Parts: sequence; C-alpha cells; structure tokens
Amino acid sequence: MSDACGCGHDEPTTEGAEESEHEAERLVDVSELRAAAVAGVLLLAGYATGWAGGPDLLGQVLLWAALLVGASTFVPSTLRRLAKRKIGVGTLMTIAAVGAVLLGEVGEAAMLAFLYSISEGLEEYSLARTRRGLRALLSLVPDEATVLRDGAQVVVAPADLRVGDLMLVRPGERVATDGVIRAGRTALDVSAITGESVPVEAGPGQDVFAGSINGTGALEVQVTTAAADNSLARIVRIVEAEQSRKGASQRLADRIAKPLVPGVLVVAALIAVVGSLLGDPATWIERALVVLVAASPCALAISVPVTVVAAVGAASRLGVLVKGGAALEALGAVRGIALDKTGTLTANRPQVVEVATTGGATRDEVLAVAAALEARSEHPLARAILAAVDTIADAQDVEAVTGAGLTGTVHGRQARLGRPGWLQPGPLAATVARMQAGGATAVLVEHSGTVIGAIAVRDELRPEAAEVVAGLRRSGYEVAMLTGDNHATAAALAAQAGIEQVHAERRPEDKAAIVAQLRQQRPTAMVGDGVNDAPALATADLGIAMGAMGTDVAIETADVALMGEDLRHLPQALDHARRARRIMLQNVGLSLVIITALMPLALFGVLGLGAVVLVHEVAEVVIIANGVRAGRAKALSLTAAPIPVPGPAVVGAR
Repeated sequence: MSDACGCGHDEPTTEGAEESEHEAERLVDVSELRAAAVAGVLLLAGYATGWAGGPDLLGQVLLWAALLVGASTFVPSTLRRLAKRKIGVGTLMTIAAVGAVLLGEVGEAAMLAFLYSISEGLEEYSLARTRRGLRALLSLVPDEATVLRDGAQVVVAPADLRVGDLMLVRPGERVATDGVIRAGRTALDVSAITGESVPVEAGPGQDVFAGSINGTGALEVQVTTAAADNSLARIVRIVEAEQSRKGASQRLADRIAKPLVPGVLVVAALIAVVGSLLGDPATWIERALVVLVAASPCALAISVPVTVVAAVGAASRLGVLVKGGAALEALGAVRGIALDKTGTLTANRPQVVEVATTGGATRDEVLAVAAALEARSEHPLARAILAAVDTIADAQDVEAVTGAGLTGTVHGRQARLGRPGWLQPGPLAATVARMQAGGATAVLVEHSGTVIGAIAVRDELRPEAAEVVAGLRRSGYEVAMLTGDNHATAAALAAQAGIEQVHAERRPEDKAAIVAQLRQQRPTAMVGDGVNDAPALATADLGIAMGAMGTDVAIETADVALMGEDLRHLPQALDHARRARRIMLQNVGLSLVIITALMPLALFGVLGLGAVVLVHEVAEVVIIANGVRAGRAKALSLTAAPIPVPGPAVVGAR
C-alpha cells in the first residue's frame, strides 16, 4: 500500500508476505475482520437497546465499545503516520470519527469505524491470498529427498541437500531442487511450474527444476543448486521484490491521493468556518466532517495494488513471471510485438538438414572437413555440424575471420568454411540459393582451394509459431521479426510463420534502433532470449524473455519472463494483462466517480455522515472484489503441435 492511502498497511515485503500467509488462511484469521465482527455485534446491540426502549446508558456504552473496537484497526496506525508527518485517508477517518463524537453522533462514528474496518480487513485478506498463491510455488518442493552418500541411500530434508549430491528420484516423485540428469530417461510433468500441460521428455545431461514431477522412469539427478536458491525460490524472491514497483495507473492514484488529502482538509476547514459565520455552526461543522469522509481516496489508492497483486500471482501459476505493476500495465498496453528469430520463433536447436557435394567429394568428406574446423569454433552452428559426425579429425592453425568463417589446415591441406560471398559457391550456386530460400543457413566448405560442398543448417520454426502469430494479428497486434540471419533465411521462416515485417542481418545495436522506431508508432514489446537481445529488450516498452525457467540472466533482464518453451504462453500472457489493465481502469474510474458524486451531496446536506460512510465503504468492497477478479486465470491445455517435415536430407551424396 502506498502512503497516500494511509489505510494502516505498509508496503508488502517478503517477511510481511510470510506473516500474511500464516495469518490470513481464512477470513476469520484476519485481525481487522475479527475486530469488525465484534464492532458490528456491539453496534447492532447498541441500536437494538435504543429501539427496544432499554437503558440509555447501556446503549451508549455499547456504541462506545463498537467505536473503540472498530477504530482500533486504523487509529493507531494513523497516529504513527502523523508522528512521521504523513497524512492519509486514516487521518480523514479519524478526524471524522472524532468530529462525529463531538457532535454527539457516537452511533454514526461507530458505524464509520465498523465499515472502515471491514474494508481494511478485506483488503488485507485479498492481498494475503494472492501473495499466498505465489508462495504456493514453494509447496511444490517435497518434504524429503533420497540421495546417495558413501554408497548408501539416505533420506534428507531438501534444506540438507548439497551441490554435487546425487538424488534418486523415483517414478511419481517431485524433484527436490534443481539438478542435471546423470542417468535414466523419463517424461517430466512441469505444468505447475511452466504452465505446459504436455510432459517433457528428459534424459542424461538435461536440466531438471525443483517441483517437477517424475514420470515413469527412475532418475539419478546431480544437485546443482541448494534448496534455498533453487529456481522456485528465486522466482518467489524476484516477484516479491518487484511487487513494490508501481505501474502508471498506481502512480496516478498516488498523485491524485497525495494532494487530495490536505486539499480536502483545507476545504472542510473553509466550509466549517465560512458556514459557521453565515449560518448554524453545528450544521456546517457537521457537513464539513461529512465532506471529509466523502472525499476519502482510499478506494482510489487501493484500486490498482489489489489488481496488480492478484494478476501477478495468477500469472505466476501460468508460467508467466511478471515483475510488478509497471510490467503488468506495460504488457496490457502494448500493441506491437517484435520477435527475435533464434530461440523465440525457432527452438534454438539447429540441425544439419542437407549436404550438397561437388567435385567428386562425398557427404562424409564434406562434413569431416567442416567438423574439423568447427571443433575450434564457438559459433551456434558449430554444434549442429559436430553432431552430424561420429569422429572429429584434427585441424591445425584454425583462425576465425570475423563475419566470414574459418580457415585452417585439415589432413595437411588448406581448408576454409564460411558464408556464401566470402566463398564462391561455383557449381553449387543454385543449390545454395535453394537452401537459403528454404529457410536454412548455408555454409560452403573448401579444401585445397576447391569448393567441395555446401551444408544447410536449419533451426526449425516452433510448431506453434504460425498459430501464435496468426492469433496475435487477429487480436490487432503488429508483429515484426528481428534477426541477425541472412535475408533469404529470414524471409523463408517469416513466410512460414505468417510475419510480413522482417528485419534481417541486424546486429544487437541495430535491433535496438529498430525497436525504438517501432515504439514511435505504438507501444512495443520485444520478445527474445534475455541475453543476446538485451539492448532491444531494454529499449522496448516491455522486454519479454522466452524460455527463461532457471535462467537468472533472462529473468533479471526482462520485465516479463515466459518460463516455458511453448510460444503460446505469449498471447496468453498478453490477454491476461489486457484484462487486468481493464480492471485497473475500471477501479480508478469508479473511485473518482464516487468521490466526485459524494462531495457535493455531502456539502449541500443531501447525504448525512452515515449514508456517505455506507456508500463509500461499499464502493471500496466492490473495488476490492473487482480487483481480485484479475487473479482468475486458466492454464492453457498445450497439446503438441505437428512438427513440420524438413526438406531432403542429402543432395549429391553417394
């Protein structure tokens, strides 16, 4: 809560979240609501005593008791804030209650305190409940884990796991912390973490994350992260730390509320003084006090935070990490999407899909020369070429030519590997053009001064990419693709995905410049891997990291992280944020309408203190209930999409 609200709640912190989680499991666990219930009973008993003709003293005692119990939920915090020279809504409520008592309206003051304590309690409960939904991620970690130590199986608590331990994960068990599979194959259920309902095949060498459910195969997993720092714990810490970031609407609410409180105090004072000089002092002082209550901006100040906390908590359950109110609002406002190609539209797993030969060379010879050179390279395509051979020959004097390729000596003869243009394709020109037109990256291989072949490496489009792009365009988003790959390959993949706006052969700084241009036309989000696309992610109105589960750099760089590998989480996140933003605007609008309508009605005596309090507090309850709606989100049923069939694997091979 912001100080502008002055409702007696401080900004939520991690410790506060833990306390709220413990205290607010049920409505009855909220101290403000318990106090409100007691105050309500006492208030009703006080009025009933008067209606039944009972002793006046008993009725007054009951009303005073109701006032004191209800006021205990906000007056102490108001006094602490006043000591720090902070004026908030609690200040208005306290002054109004004191003024009502001075006017002899103890019942009205008790009603104000009763209704305000209900609003306070419901706000606290809604915030605690949504924080609890986020922290429920930690409950995915099992209570115990089995490890191998000194050749024996030992059952330990997750907190006792050490980096390097070998965990034994049986079928159906949850993984206790992050690790790498050393033995065994299985299908992991990661739906509770990434939102993907389809089990993920996993085997030796692959990462597994805390909370994943093992399928049918037994696994040996080497621990890579202590339980306190595993992926789930990091996510919770990051989100809770970022929840204090305020979106534009929340800052707007603060900007309205901060001058409104002292402004209303001045207006109320003028009403009391001028009215007393021109008319009955008791009447105008009472109206001034009613105006104080009518102008209470608490509904305005709580309208956005409740929605943000609810929506962020729901998004985390969908496998979408939204870093606070600013990111949520930006996500709901974007109208343009810039997509990186590698790792976003594609799976970032390039494979050799075609080998063309010439001059009597064989497929194996072409791959052998290429692999010998690529063994010394860090280029992403090197992994694909190395994976296509069984053995790797030695190469000497390997040097990289920036932006072109590699040179070296293989089998005692000069060899080169690189892009068309740096090496001339000769008789393979038509084949290379066809490879590039098919969306592949072509590299030429030269041995002893003669081109002996061309290798096509393609990072296949994600199966769901075309479906996602089509859906985004139907929803009114402008979609563009940014890539450092060549124009032919980029155009081919963009055509498959249904993207018309393509920016190819761009360096990281070029991507940032393009995103800046797109922002001038409409609010734009950049979707990338969170590392190589960092300049563009930072330049965009919103940075979205794709497949960021367990990746610290991606989670911390981007404003939003899609923790799963399925691109369909992107439109799901956008729809969720747009709905949350609509709810925010509804709440802010309703809050302003309430204040605007109640102040003149209170000033001219149309509504008394009780009626104003009732209308205002009911409005707060409505706003809280509306904000909590942002926490409703349904996970997608992500079924496997058909895999495109690649082109011919070999051309010219013998």
